[in-house]
Amino acid sequence: MTVLLPRTAVLTGVLATAAALALSACGATSDTSTGAGGQSAATATTAKAFGGIDALAKEAKKEGTLHAIALPRDWANYGAVIDGFEKKYGVKVEVENPKGASQDEISAVTSRKGQGGAPDVLDLGSSFAQSAAQQGLLAPYMVADFADIPDDQRDSIGRWSNDYGGYISFGCDAKRVQTCPTSFKDLLKPEYKGQIALTGNPGKSGSAFGAVYAAALASGGSFEDIQPGIDFFAKLKKNGNYTPVASTSATIEKGQTPISIDWDYLNTGYTDEFKSKGLDWTVTVPSDGQFSQYYSQAINKDAPHPAAARLWQEYLYSAEGQNLRLKGYARPALMTAMQKAGTLDKAAAAKLPKVSGTPRFPTESQQNSAEFAISQSWGEAVSG
Repeated sequence: MTVLLPRTAVLTGVLATAAALALSACGATSDTSTGAGGQSAATATTAKAFGGIDALAKEAKKEGTLHAIALPRDWANYGAVIDGFEKKYGVKVEVENPKGASQDEISAVTSRKGQGGAPDVLDLGSSFAQSAAQQGLLAPYMVADFADIPDDQRDSIGRWSNDYGGYISFGCDAKRVQTCPTSFKDLLKPEYKGQIALTGNPGKSGSAFGAVYAAALASGGSFEDIQPGIDFFAKLKKNGNYTPVASTSATIEKGQTPISIDWDYLNTGYTDEFKSKGLDWTVTVPSDGQFSQYYSQAINKDAPHPAAARLWQEYLYSAEGQNLRLKGYARPALMTAMQKAGTLDKAAAAKLPKVSGTPRFPTESQQNSAEFAISQSWGEAVSG
């Protein structure tokens, strides 16, 4: 499995760069789809309000297309998710700019309002989803299992809901590193000189930002105070353990970044990719700095294919869709509920790196403050 560099979807505020997409606009389409009782798909807040999943699927098939942006096939198993949806419902999924970020999606929504080429659905970093909801860009919609999504991972009226995510982890080339680290404290050991890498600058890379936040939590910091994490990497830089080389599958294969800090679902994906190449890639969620980040799903309020957009949400949060996330090593938002219901793919779940405790998430204001601190201090901390 080839894994892309982590998307920048987690970043907001001063670090989000708007990228207006220069695509020719298609003609605007108006929603004429109606379900039982004359309910419009564009205003339906549940499948039941439209007459049920079957009615939604019938109308979505008439629409024929679902338009999305920034969904790489090799990110959180999106390839299998897209293929499964198309096969089940006969609706073509068109993905534009698969390597794009959350801001690209938001820019497309605002710049193509009322146009047929606008995105129907959005996959966003959680803070982007919250911001888009506040701007009035998202349609309220509650999937069948909406109530089973943890309260802190969904909007109360369904404008966005977390779908999948993971933890910051250490990936390690066990053939090049004698003893792989299991904690941030371990990373300070002299034996890791020149071996520890991030996936890029934390001002641009979501996983690198998460790594600094996790280091802060492991070093006496908090969601309110990321500075200890910045100081930690400054110390790694000073003692020679940190390398400025951005970790990718290519740098790992060449031995340039034998220890890579990344999301666990991406690092775990490398284990499959490298096994056939004779590289033993192990993955551990650090015991002293557990930082989790989830991505949210949402519907464009002016989606040109409103029935397909809602059907897509139903599929993503179905047991089938959530288990496909698991097979891509991402942790589904409905994992706990599915365990209780007996619908969780136990074999896939068993392959996830072990984690204890319950994930906690920074608020939007805490995250914005952390991003500002990164923008002000990171360069000086790791320069030289």
